[in-house]
Amino acid sequence: MRRPPYSAGRDDHAGRITHLSRCTRRTVVTPDDATTYCLEQVRRDDRDRYVATLLAPAAVREALFALYAFNLEIAKTRETVSEALLGEIRLQWWRETIDGIFDGTPRQHQVVTALDRAIRTHDLPRTPFEALIDARARDLDDTPFADLAALEGYAEATTANLHDLALHCLEIPDTTTRDAARHVAIAWCLIGLLRSVPYHASQRRLYLPQAQLDAAGVGAEDVFHGRFSDGLGEVIRQVAGRAREHLAAARRLRKSVPKTGRRLLLYAVLAERYADALTRAGFNPFGADLSLGELERPLALIWHAWRDRY
Repeated sequence: MRRPPYSAGRDDHAGRITHLSRCTRRTVVTPDDATTYCLEQVRRDDRDRYVATLLAPAAVREALFALYAFNLEIAKTRETVSEALLGEIRLQWWRETIDGIFDGTPRQHQVVTALDRAIRTHDLPRTPFEALIDARARDLDDTPFADLAALEGYAEATTANLHDLALHCLEIPDTTTRDAARHVAIAWCLIGLLRSVPYHASQRRLYLPQAQLDAAGVGAEDVFHGRFSDGLGEVIRQVAGRAREHLAAARRLRKSVPKTGRRLLLYAVLAERYADALTRAGFNPFGADLSLGELERPLALIWHAWRDRY
């Protein structure tokens, strides 16, 4: 069974599952241990964000690794549990954990310790954390999204909220930068979901929009069995095309985005490269290599960071 690719949305799926029991450790966690733990988790299970974060300002890297490790914890809920009820219990644990952080009583857990410091250091708001957890409850429902608009709503609720918290760490509150980040986040999530089609199919899960599948005459069983067709290719082309539209919208705002904000939006470079890989594969995610090389990823990000572009 394939591991899901490193990407947003379901790029956040971890290949090695952390059991719910790990959330109940009572040992004392030091801030330095927590930071190291978060960095290692992101490096292992969210490689794109790991490399991109190395290009972020040094003063916020620690907080970003804490945010992305937290995101991994909630994003892999569906893979961690055997039934929806257990997933709800896990997400409820994280809701209560966020409450504890903001109430001044953080639990002893590596990610929680790092997250607590990030929230206090950068005065992060509570609402995006709650929205992220609530959005992940949708992963426990295997019903496909009704249409492309619903899929985009999921992408915004998950990934855009995470980018919003990262902007808070960088102290970039202006609406133009937030709008650009929102577009990049949605594109990132959509492309990640397309790359993850084989992985989700192996679990009989479908993140493609039902209206588009119906119009193309593609049934869920076709996807689950890895049967590629022109119809499925057309659905993937439409979703990828919408992702490219969001990237284009973000880039139209580039001149109004401060330099530090542009560093955060470097994910747009990787999203476009993944979209190009899908195009070269004829929009067939089955059997195609949709990954980026270990050198290609950092070199692309460094080149665009040097040019001050995303």
